Amino acid sequence: MIAPYEIILKLFLGTLLGGIIGFERQTHGRPAGFRTQLLVCVSCVLLMIISQGYYTDSAGSGLMRIDPTRIAAGAMTGVGFLGAGVIIKAGASVQGLTTAACVWIVSAIGLAIGAGQYVAGIASFVITFISLWFLRYLEMRMPRTVYKLVTLLTDSTGDEHMIREIFEGKGFTVTKMDYEIHFPEKERKFVFTIAGKHSSPIRQVIETLSGLSFVRSLEIKS
Repeated sequence: MIAPYEIILKLFLGTLLGGIIGFERQTHGRPAGFRTQLLVCVSCVLLMIISQGYYTDSAGSGLMRIDPTRIAAGAMTGVGFLGAGVIIKAGASVQGLTTAACVWIVSAIGLAIGAGQYVAGIASFVITFISLWFLRYLEMRMPRTVYKLVTLLTDSTGDEHMIREIFEGKGFTVTKMDYEIHFPEKERKFVFTIAGKHSSPIRQVIETLSGLSFVRSLEIKS
């Protein structure tokens, strides 16, 4: 049987580690913040304690053998659904993947603490915290490709080649293009997915496209 002081130690340690990671997410305005990460970690600690306690009580009776990892596996499955809830597809980009990964690793840390694997849990916490807090500044300085979703509504004279030349002239590459034509007005709708460097002049692209005589509306999403 697990000693009461060890149960309390595990729960408070899970609260501390999950709360610190949640605080980092909260300060950066992420959907799964302080309370969410804390509760995920504590719940996984508790589930692992219950799993171990049930295994200990049952194994001594000689009547059955309980697999203590089954509850942990079920917890990770549930956390997977929770993480999926914070992932958002917006335009040409996907947001919330890091936060979903945080929910996943926080649950794993909680299970490690609940299983008494303190070194593994604390080491994972340190790696996670460094990745979220310090590597953020390194990531901001790394060259990266950005994607934009550009939607153009034009009249019947809309010229796809001219639009492509504007993108390419400003350093962007067209990775995908969808096309619609509306009858009887014969309005044309172009949806371009473009890729460029983080420093590419998207404002100049907007100004140039807005000056085209056949353009009626323009929308750009990240």
